[in-house]
Amino acid sequence: MIRVRFAPSPTGHLHIGGARTALFNYLYARHNNGKFILRIEDTDRTRSTEEYIEAIIKGMKWLKLEWDEGPFRQTDRFDVYRSYVDKLLKEGKAYYCCCTPEELEQRRKEALAQGKSPKYDGRCRNLQGQGAKGQGAVRFKMPQEGQTVVDDLIRGKVVFENDQLDDLIIMRSDGTPTYNFTVVVDDVDMKITHVIRGDDHLNNTPKQIHIYKALGYEIPLFAHLPMILGSDKTRLSKRHGATSVMAYQEMGYLPDALVNYLVRLGWSCGDQEVFTREELIKHFSFENVGKSSGVFNPEKLLWLNSQYIIKSNPDELVGLVIPFLESAGIIRKGQDIDRKWLSKAIKTLQERAKTLVELANSLRYYIAEDVQYDEKAKTKFLNEKSMPYLKEVKEGIESISDFSALELEKVFKSIVEKHGIKLGALAQPVRVAMTGGTESPGIFEVLEVLGKEKTLRRLDKALKIIKGEN
Repeated sequence: MIRVRFAPSPTGHLHIGGARTALFNYLYARHNNGKFILRIEDTDRTRSTEEYIEAIIKGMKWLKLEWDEGPFRQTDRFDVYRSYVDKLLKEGKAYYCCCTPEELEQRRKEALAQGKSPKYDGRCRNLQGQGAKGQGAVRFKMPQEGQTVVDDLIRGKVVFENDQLDDLIIMRSDGTPTYNFTVVVDDVDMKITHVIRGDDHLNNTPKQIHIYKALGYEIPLFAHLPMILGSDKTRLSKRHGATSVMAYQEMGYLPDALVNYLVRLGWSCGDQEVFTREELIKHFSFENVGKSSGVFNPEKLLWLNSQYIIKSNPDELVGLVIPFLESAGIIRKGQDIDRKWLSKAIKTLQERAKTLVELANSLRYYIAEDVQYDEKAKTKFLNEKSMPYLKEVKEGIESISDFSALELEKVFKSIVEKHGIKLGALAQPVRVAMTGGTESPGIFEVLEVLGKEKTLRRLDKALKIIKGEN
C-alpha cells in the first residue's frame, strides 16, 4: 500500500508552499487508495509552539485535507530515536564527536580560507576513549567516496558526490535528535513508501538515503516539488502578499478555490483550469508535475475564487458568509437570520462577488433597516425630475398583492409606456432609493428580495429627501 506523509515543522502558520506539499501528498494517496499521514516535526523546541501546531491542523482541516493517521509528534518519540542511535553506535556506523562549537567554527573558517569544503574534517571519526564514555554529539559515518544517485519521480536522476557529504550530527550533546535523522526513523517506522516534499529538501536526500541503508531499510521513492515563486521570480514571501493559508480564509476565499489554485501551481491536466476535488483525485499523477517553479499570481487566484462562488449552491454560501456579515457589523454575532431568505439574496449577488468579504458587503443594503446613499448617486437620481416616477412606482407597488419580479416588471412597464421614457430613467432612481448606489442586480430581483414593506419604506424616504423633509 502506498503511504505518504506531510511533516510540517510548527515554527509558523501553514503557508502556501506547505499547503501545496500537503495537497500533493493527499492527492497521490487518494488517487492510489493509499494512506495519508500527518506528522508534526516539533523537535526544534526553541521555535515550535502549541499555537503553531493548532494553526497547522486548523489550516489542514479548512482545506479539507483529511489525514488517515496522526497527527504524530516527534517529541513523543525521543526514546525511539535514542534506540536507533544506539544501534548505529554499536554497529560502528556512528560515533561520538567531542569537538566544541568554537573549534568547529574555527576549522570551518580555515577550510574556506584554503578553498576547501567547510564540512566536518572527521577528526573524531575513528577516535577511541572519550567516544566509549558516551560524551559529546553523535555523528553518522557517511561514505567518503563514490556517488549517491537519487531517482526522483519529478526531476529524474540527480547525482551527488559522496566526498561532499558531511558526517552529520544525528544526536546533539544534550540528547535531542536532529532533523535528517528523525525524518528517516519516522519514515521507517511509519512505513512511508513515497516522500513528496519541496525541492529545498533535495540536498538532504543523499544523507537520508545513507541512513536508510545503515539501518537496513528499503529506501522510499522521492518526489521533490519545484518551489513557488513570487511575481519577481524570487522565493514566495510576505512581500508578495499573504502566505498563510488561514489569511486567505480571513480574506473570504473558498478552500476548494485555493486547493484548485495550488494544485495548478506545478501540475496540469490538458487545458482544464477548474477542477472538482473528485477530478483532481482521479487525474493526479507525477507525470504531469512540471520541473520548473510555479509563479504565484494573486489575480489568477482571485478569478478562480470568483468562479467557485458563482458555481456554489447559494444555500451552501449562507453558512460561509454569515461570519463575514458578523465581522463587518452587518448582523450581530449570533443574530437569528432567515437562511432561506439570505440564500435568495445571495443568488442575486454571487456572480458579482470575488470573495466572501465582497459578498457580505454587497448584502448590506438587503439586510440593513435603513440605506446609506452615495452622495453623487443621490444628487443625480433623487431629484425633482424623478419624483413623479417614484410616486407612481410606490402607488403601483401598493396596489399589487403578488409581490414578485414578474408583477413588479408589469408596474414598471406601464409607467415607462405612459411617460414614453426608457426603463433606465425609472429603474436608476428606484435602484438608488433601494441600495444607495447605482450598481446592483436586476431591479426587479432586488425589490423582490427586499420585500414589499422595506421597498415602500425606502421609497417613502427617497421622496422625503427630494422634498427636503429628511
